[in-house]
Amino acid sequence: MAKNKKWRFALLILAFIFSKTSAQPKPFDTYAPDGSMYIGVDYYPEHWPEERWATDIKLMKEAGFNVVRLAEFSWAKLEPREGVFDFAWLDRIMQMLAENDIYVILGTPTAVMPAWCAKYPETLAMKADGTRIVWGGRKNNCFSSSIYRQLSRRITRAMAEHYKGAANLVGWQTDNEFGSTDCRCNLCRAEFQQWLQNKYKTLTELNRAWGTHFWGLTFASWDEIPIPDDREGPWAISNPGASLDWMRFTSWLNVRFQDDQIKILREYHPDKFITHNFMGLYQNMDYYDLAKNLDVVSWDNYPTFGDDEEIHIPYSSSLAADVMRGLKGGNFWIMEQTAGPHGWASFGRNVRPGELAKICLQQLAHGADAQIWFRWRTCTAGREQYWHGLLGHDGLPLRRYEEAKGTASAYRKLEKELRGTSPKNDIAFIYDYDSMWALRIQPGYPGNSYQAAISRYYNALFRAGATADMIPPSADFSKYKIVFAPDLHILPDDVATRLDAFVKNGGILVTDCRTGVKDATGLAHARTLPGLLSPALGIRIEEYEAIPTELRYPVKGELGDFQARSHADWVIAEDASVVAHFETPWHMTGFSAVSQKHYGAGQGWYIGTVFEGDEFYDTLVKRVLAEANISPIITPPAGVETAVREDAGKKLLFIINHTDEAQVVDVPAGKVDLLTGRKSAARIDLDRFGVAVLKL
Repeated sequence: MAKNKKWRFALLILAFIFSKTSAQPKPFDTYAPDGSMYIGVDYYPEHWPEERWATDIKLMKEAGFNVVRLAEFSWAKLEPREGVFDFAWLDRIMQMLAENDIYVILGTPTAVMPAWCAKYPETLAMKADGTRIVWGGRKNNCFSSSIYRQLSRRITRAMAEHYKGAANLVGWQTDNEFGSTDCRCNLCRAEFQQWLQNKYKTLTELNRAWGTHFWGLTFASWDEIPIPDDREGPWAISNPGASLDWMRFTSWLNVRFQDDQIKILREYHPDKFITHNFMGLYQNMDYYDLAKNLDVVSWDNYPTFGDDEEIHIPYSSSLAADVMRGLKGGNFWIMEQTAGPHGWASFGRNVRPGELAKICLQQLAHGADAQIWFRWRTCTAGREQYWHGLLGHDGLPLRRYEEAKGTASAYRKLEKELRGTSPKNDIAFIYDYDSMWALRIQPGYPGNSYQAAISRYYNALFRAGATADMIPPSADFSKYKIVFAPDLHILPDDVATRLDAFVKNGGILVTDCRTGVKDATGLAHARTLPGLLSPALGIRIEEYEAIPTELRYPVKGELGDFQARSHADWVIAEDASVVAHFETPWHMTGFSAVSQKHYGAGQGWYIGTVFEGDEFYDTLVKRVLAEANISPIITPPAGVETAVREDAGKKLLFIINHTDEAQVVDVPAGKVDLLTGRKSAARIDLDRFGVAVLKL
């Protein structure tokens, strides 16, 4: 918003105070009304004296920020006594922000209940030992409690009604970082039983789907069904089908709770966007379901989390960004971005000088359309005293503030060119929460992890300079040249049939061990593996084994010599070509480790083991990219990431140095670097944590 149009904001402030009407619905635009990107901070004015607010806002303006998130943990301050609301302090800060051309995203404050709420015992989640969680933390509620849902709807409605005409309110965030509390109370048990009845209709079908004839665990009435208590671990005893459904159910409880709020917010604010701050690679919820009724996905990126001082290549932040983009098939927001060292009881390493911008620009490259740091100022009280913000405890605008200011300036240079662009890929990974959960319940071989399986191939693509989409099993595979489906443990027949058609029609499928083992209920398919994928892969797997932790099986073939670990399928290549085979031990010498099948117009690749290190996956990915005629624009040196955002007639190439050493990168010559305004030579120098954005 232009500074010379204060009169317009004065009118908007009057509307904020007096308006009783809602604007008409309009399509959601990830950019601000004035065409700028949203850049700002998560701000907690309630933590500081009101005399400080003006100073904070002045510093935000000087940094180029135009948005803040407010109030997502302020239920006790907004409703200090049950049914008694106090919005005066929030009115004052929103007005001050409006006067300074700063937009607001309001959070519904239901992630932390007020103390008075705990007078209703059922609102607090129950632990496995039958005791209630003691009030005094966050995310400690029972989502089956009708009282908690009623109280949450009431504060949401009160906020929505009060801020119906707020001038600078642009959107809402539901709650904060939804995640299951795994409540074990009788309300949750009864709700689970009803959810199962709605899903399976009859006990006969539930008993079949769960295979309750095993150990004689058959149910004769719905109220006999318990909460599966011992779900994960090498000797977990709970029924796998019941455990899988419990994870689906607890995810659904969170989604239902959010939908309660969305309905209210849509009623009062049809012209405002609604988002939620997701947690990237978090595993305890089906994020596709949670994202369904939102306008845009936001997420919280903390790549420096932990106590390791080493500078790591942030593969997981790249992967998480692609997962977030895949939830709704579009660009996303960063609602909480790393601003400094963070932790609760202890903190990890600080962001190095120059690293803050690189962290942000990585997300921009993968489709972020907004950048909000968590938090503005490091709090002096509570569990997050060590979760550092742009300002320290002293409130002074020091190095991290200045780097954020510089990052905002870089975004302003890019925002016009970025508008309307997004990553567009010929490669996809199937990212499936059912398989993720099933493998946590029964990993098969020790150490098997769904996200680790995906990362082996994803990280190799990263190193090769290629990028990918993350898609659900229900997606249209025909949009892609290559689909990776590692560890796709839960494989319903319709998904297998569509993958078969994808290959037959010219696609390349890459999959590996433990794929296709179970159906949607968690029952093992009564078929020789890989089941309905056998024609497309040209193999059969009659037996398999876990490789003891201390052993490695040598593998040899046209891709090179490698070491297999953890798991080995005894793969018989029927009409597939053996690309690599086991050399030893003696019982494995007749089996394929890597196979390729030409099927129809496409190819099916099967990797029947887990390989030690990165070399095999790097070699395989280069081979598969060549088979698909996919050529990355550049081949980056180690530690450098490339990604492209594009729109009709426009491509923007991001080149990101994730290392703390200077790098030389071969690039297309004569292209303008949008950050410097200079044209590129045939190679460019990137400083430590340096970034270039070339317009191709």
